[in-house]
Amino acid sequence: MIESIQKVIKIGSSGGVTIPAKEMKRQGISYGDEVKVMVESLKKDDHDKLMEDYNKFVKEYGQTLKNLADR
Repeated sequence: MIESIQKVIKIGSSGGVTIPAKEMKRQGISYGDEVKVMVESLKKDDHDKLMEDYNKFVKEYGQTLKNLADR
């Protein structure tokens, strides 16, 4: 399962979201495959809370994650 926050982009007269290439590879998804999509709108307050939680996480674990990535 991929859980990601994406912005809706304009595709012709429709809206769409992208699937990051890393996630496609990790999940074994190829172009043309069928996938199940679940959509949940984030309200401004939800986004603010999410960013607050993200910033706390980065502050606490950012250096550890960087050290792991640099291994």
